[in-house]
Amino acid sequence: MKNPNASEAPVLSPEPLFSRGLKAYTVGLLTLIYTANYVDRQIVAILLQSIKTDMDLSDTQLGLLTGPAFGVFYATLGIPIAYLADRMSRKKIIIASLTLFSVMTFVCGLAQNYVQLLLARVGVGVGEAGTSPPSHAIIADMYGPADRAAPLAVFALGINIGLFAAFLVGGYIGDTYGWRVAVQVVAVPGLALAVLAWFTLRDPPRGMSDNKTSGTAPPLAQTFAYMWHTKSIRQLIIASTLVITVGYGAVAWLPSYFIRVHGMSATQVGGVLAIMIGIGGGLGTAFGGIFADKLGKRDVRWNLWLVALVTMGVAPLSIVGYLTTDTLLALVWLTLPLFVGALYFGPTLAMLHTLVKPEMRSLASAIMLCINNIIGLGVGPLSVGYLSDQFTPVYGPQGLGYALACMAVIGIWGGAHYWLASRTLSADIEKAQAT
Repeated sequence: MKNPNASEAPVLSPEPLFSRGLKAYTVGLLTLIYTANYVDRQIVAILLQSIKTDMDLSDTQLGLLTGPAFGVFYATLGIPIAYLADRMSRKKIIIASLTLFSVMTFVCGLAQNYVQLLLARVGVGVGEAGTSPPSHAIIADMYGPADRAAPLAVFALGINIGLFAAFLVGGYIGDTYGWRVAVQVVAVPGLALAVLAWFTLRDPPRGMSDNKTSGTAPPLAQTFAYMWHTKSIRQLIIASTLVITVGYGAVAWLPSYFIRVHGMSATQVGGVLAIMIGIGGGLGTAFGGIFADKLGKRDVRWNLWLVALVTMGVAPLSIVGYLTTDTLLALVWLTLPLFVGALYFGPTLAMLHTLVKPEMRSLASAIMLCINNIIGLGVGPLSVGYLSDQFTPVYGPQGLGYALACMAVIGIWGGAHYWLASRTLSADIEKAQAT
């Protein structure tokens, strides 16, 4: 029984500290930083065919360049950086990481051989490891559990805006001035954002949105154990990892697929994918977060039911799109899958941050992203490249389409795990809020 004379931990009042306008500005700035993150990460996708020709590389080598070379360091270093972010200034960590990956992206354009380019991509991965987990935690500390999916979905628009810029700008500059100039041009905005963030980014108190003070940040082993023993989080990690594996494989190879199979130029592909993924996918991501918040107020499990229904429903459309040889039909069949490609992001992170304690949010994000990206970035693009090398001698250029179709099947598997996560979600949230 609670002692009425016991002293209470002070309850924080979010509004005086962070007005609605300041919250919106903070989410907007973090979204722009995530956009720069994604441009620098994915710019090579639209340039793969040019890099392949210039350096005489195989698809497996290209898959290594877009996958493990970046993903392994991006994923593993995110954990120690997030460990620091739960104890130090998240703002300073974000700015330092942003500066590093922008500089290393510029260095990619100076590479004279495959090894140098591979090492520069490793540097990009090291830099990008430090921006996402602290950003997730900042947003979760500004918005309460019932309102998190929408701002996190807005943050996720960085994926779509980044792909829009990477495909559109990268395709045009790559065709006109070469791939080296393209990667150097897109590196510059990140440095400008680092300066803007230094002067204007605000870091909210940990636990602010939960109206309680944050406890001492736990060690890695304790955070990992907490996540492992929470059934919903286990299923959430498996589900998001499978979906991300499909997504990374598709994003890395879609430009090459349309260039090889459908005879489009990099500029044409960049324009088409900028519209389909950048604009269409952005709308799908935003609506996904809004619908998840609205439906989740009726039943919190809708956050995961929505993702499960979408991911399982669009996988067959992707398979048909990759296997058709008609360009118009391929675009039609792939429109809906690309529209909802990042819809999972907002609801997934919203539920993760609702299920964990405020003091472990950066680290929890990093652990999930580590698993997501070790497998998603490490396996997705590389597997497509490997399968393409196996299928191409038999099916010609369409071999890449068969490789992408094989990977699309994994989306159905991922959707099933989102449904499994929903079965224990309500009970796990009650347990988390009681501690």
